[in-house]
Amino acid sequence: MNLRQLRYVVATADHGTMTSAAQALYVAQPALSRAVRELERELGVELFARSGRGVVLTPVGERVVREARVALDAVEAIESLAVARAGGRGAELRVAATPSLEPELTGRLIPRFARDQPAVRVRVIRRESREEVAGALRTGRADLALTDLPVPGDLSAHPFEQREVVLVSPPGLRLRDPVPPAALNGMRLVLPARGGTGRAEIDHLLRRLGATPVAAMESDERGSWIGWVRAGMGSLLWYRNRLDDTEGVTVRSFMPPITRTIGLVHAHRPLSPVARDFLSFAKETTRDARGRDHH
Repeated sequence: MNLRQLRYVVATADHGTMTSAAQALYVAQPALSRAVRELERELGVELFARSGRGVVLTPVGERVVREARVALDAVEAIESLAVARAGGRGAELRVAATPSLEPELTGRLIPRFARDQPAVRVRVIRRESREEVAGALRTGRADLALTDLPVPGDLSAHPFEQREVVLVSPPGLRLRDPVPPAALNGMRLVLPARGGTGRAEIDHLLRRLGATPVAAMESDERGSWIGWVRAGMGSLLWYRNRLDDTEGVTVRSFMPPITRTIGLVHAHRPLSPVARDFLSFAKETTRDARGRDHH
């Protein structure tokens, strides 16, 4: 029995289906289901019974969930004591990220955190893929990671930001609004240069959509992208919240919407005090940003 299994059982009880529980925890649904089944085998009891499209707790499952909540609350209280005692003085924090997400850390999160915690040394560990980022967490080379969600079931995820992918086009281009992904087939696009991290993201997205556009321009000069779109050279796939200047272009959503969820992730083991501080800081930063967006 481990804390991950207890968290998954409690989440399933709270959400009524394993699919919803997995979505809430940002883990893969098969991993959650497997962990719950493993706990049932260990205990020799059935925790959930099927009910329509969901699940309900069995009588023994209700008792297990009740005790699991007590155990998880106790663990959180103990970890909070460690945070309060250490206060983050003279500590080191190691955060892993892929090249495409590294600017989120170095340009936004870490400078703000450093102002509040000047004695903490933050080290960014760059890894080329999500798999390598997960490996850094599993081996203890990183305390936290900023990565795409969902993640494998042996990692804990805290959603940080959801980005919407939009189509930025010259104003004269006639398209449905919102845009069906099939409209990208044969469309002229301004693309990041081949071999760069931005291009890998876009290529992965296009493969996921099954779309085959035409490369009109290929460049990593992001400051020129909107200008090329404005000049009618092609359209651009990018994140809505990273568009600074949209004058003279048309921005359209896709239907269904295309989103990318980013989160802070860690292994299922007690976090260091400074890692817990950084996690709390990042969540608070996200809440503040959302509050400003709604005003």
